Amino acid sequence: MTHVLDRPAELRTPSSPAERTARRRALLEWIAVHSLGVAAALFFTLPFVFVLLTSLMSDSQALSRDLVPHTWEWANYRKVFDTPGFLTWWRNTLIYAGLGTVLTVVSSIPVAYALAKFRFRGRNLTLMLVISMMMLPPQVVVIPMYLFWAKQLDLSGTLWPMIIPLAFGDAFSIFLLRQFLLTIPNEYLDAAKVDGCGDLRTLLKVVLPMAKPGIAAVALFQFFAAWNDYFGPQIYASENPNAWTLSYALESFKGAHHTDWNLTMAATVLVMAPVILVFFFAQKAFVEGVTLTGVKG
Repeated sequence: MTHVLDRPAELRTPSSPAERTARRRALLEWIAVHSLGVAAALFFTLPFVFVLLTSLMSDSQALSRDLVPHTWEWANYRKVFDTPGFLTWWRNTLIYAGLGTVLTVVSSIPVAYALAKFRFRGRNLTLMLVISMMMLPPQVVVIPMYLFWAKQLDLSGTLWPMIIPLAFGDAFSIFLLRQFLLTIPNEYLDAAKVDGCGDLRTLLKVVLPMAKPGIAAVALFQFFAAWNDYFGPQIYASENPNAWTLSYALESFKGAHHTDWNLTMAATVLVMAPVILVFFFAQKAFVEGVTLTGVKG
């Protein structure tokens, strides 16, 4: 009897109907929550599994109702790589996403730092302008922007009309970084200035090391946006196949192989794989950066 009383409460056998009801309700809630989680995971995972399995089928089986390949045709990926221009499209996408991400981060950090830590006349107005730019659809300014890049600078058929503007900051990136920098206590900045650091050195030596999660989140957002961008290449690079990116070239590839669904799915996997890998390895910093940006307003 003594041993029974010495057991922790969660290990004791429920001795009353109320305790049994509470235990049963907790179990049902646990099952319901985890069932919803499994259902959501399957909802997002099964389409990718279908694409992956179809990409490994033969030409004839891809048009059938079979869900599992009879023979694993890994050569489909080699055929996609051997498609004229595919490696060029891959290189263009890496240049656009990589260079655009670097320019966005480098140009957005000083603006976000000024909006978060400096006190100057017109700061709130500047912040409102940044927020208003976030709400402005790119389709609204596409005509004047195209005329400027194509007629004035003669840069149509290249990636530069999409890369150069990123060197002047991105409204969403500035706002996200500003929200994250607000979570850094001003005491750290004051201590650095007491030690003789100027604003630039304080930014480089104190703020940037503490803002790594926010910077990682901004970099990933920009990389994903550039990698998946279809609208920009369609407007500025459509006339030159050598300047196409993967997202835009995939439509052309699908049109050329409209009956070869296995090759189309293999090309789709190759387009999605880098984004999935980047997020898989950087998801901790990404989630932390996005979470901490909402701590202060």
